[in-house]
Amino acid sequence: MRLAAALALLLGAAALLAYLDFMGRGPFAGPTARHLRAMKDRRGAPTSVEAVTMADIAALPHRTPLSSYAAIEGRGVMAEGYVQRMMRALDDDVHLELAPAPRAPGGPDTTYISAEITPGWRAGSKRWSYGALEVAFRPNHGGVTAWDGGPRRMRVSGWLLYDYQYDAPPTPVQERTVAPRISGWEIHPVTRVELWDEDLGRFVELAR
Repeated sequence: MRLAAALALLLGAAALLAYLDFMGRGPFAGPTARHLRAMKDRRGAPTSVEAVTMADIAALPHRTPLSSYAAIEGRGVMAEGYVQRMMRALDDDVHLELAPAPRAPGGPDTTYISAEITPGWRAGSKRWSYGALEVAFRPNHGGVTAWDGGPRRMRVSGWLLYDYQYDAPPTPVQERTVAPRISGWEIHPVTRVELWDEDLGRFVELAR
């Protein structure tokens, strides 16, 4: 029994260390992982943003050294679309799959841009709680039931971030069959959310 307990403790400690290293917080995490964590945890908003499309995100460089892509992560961007899937990530980020067009009734999901709303930006905000965002975005997946009318047109602003762990540009076959993310590049953290107002004919900020 004691041996089993000791082994369980060791395995648990090893799993915890592996998880912390993966998240960029462990004692053995390398500079690339630590940089990724620092970029994910940014708390300041960009002073300016530029509109980007899925094609713009797809065109960003892949598999380049940290010294090359770190400068690009200093850009603030804004992307418009519809949330087809919304979920909580392991680190409590709210993960959004931002598609350029709403899904056709009965049709499949499509290739998307990844956007992440981090705990630091949601903390203390009822409007940016998971439940409130779910109601605001009306995603295809992520709630208990489907929403009448489908996803809502919306826009997010934030920082470009290169999540090398998920960078595998999709093949044409994947784009037709499994609705993959377009790139390891994403908007992370999201620092501003706007919803389309049909009556006003413009985007209105969903303030924190």
